Amino acid sequence: MLASDLKVIWSMVRGAGSAAEQGERMNRLYRHQAEGYDRFREGFLHGRRDLIERLEVPEGGHVVELGCGTGRNLEFFGRRLGTFGLVTLVDLCRPLLDVARRRKEGRGWPRVEVVEADATKWRPEDGRPVDCVYLSYSLTMIPDWFRALENAVAMLAPGGSLGVVDFTVSRKFPDNGGVVHRPLARAFWRWWFAHDNVFLNPDHLPFLESVTGRIHRSERFGKVPYLPFLRAPYFIYIGRKRP
Repeated sequence: MLASDLKVIWSMVRGAGSAAEQGERMNRLYRHQAEGYDRFREGFLHGRRDLIERLEVPEGGHVVELGCGTGRNLEFFGRRLGTFGLVTLVDLCRPLLDVARRRKEGRGWPRVEVVEADATKWRPEDGRPVDCVYLSYSLTMIPDWFRALENAVAMLAPGGSLGVVDFTVSRKFPDNGGVVHRPLARAFWRWWFAHDNVFLNPDHLPFLESVTGRIHRSERFGKVPYLPFLRAPYFIYIGRKRP
């Protein structure tokens, strides 16, 4: 086990604390693990590339990532990134945003902006609608997640895409043919993640389908680092803003 992984694991065990402000909790959780964040989570945050490769973005379009972390996800766009008019990375966590800014400068991304702001409130300053909004493993960390999704839909142009990949647990009786997780699994994963203020919610997928028209939905299981017998449940969802 690498020393950087030990630092990340210790930060996760210590938890995010109980500060009143979400930004303070995030800063406390990630200030000692920001540098090792991407390497440790590369084998844990599954489905990000799949989500991003499926996102529909017109040439010259405006893309927004809410809860961008270190900006790592932009690299999954590959050459497509150069065809976008503007990409806005939004997050509340300063240590992770510092990594995102260094990544932007190091990659020479001129049409990428990094913004410290609340995902439930941020909107483009010019008031123009955007073409694509996505959240990658950030929805479960936003206390007012429904407001974040409502805000995302509100800033989208009609026909624009909303994409989410995140950990999940099912409802006891899921609709739309969803995957059923056993009671013990539902309780375990919610307990497991809650220590780090990651709150799995069975209502995420139903809410997404209520506010957008579904393009893609899949529910899967992914490996957990250093725990080879565990598979954490996650989903990928892409919807389109209705006219």
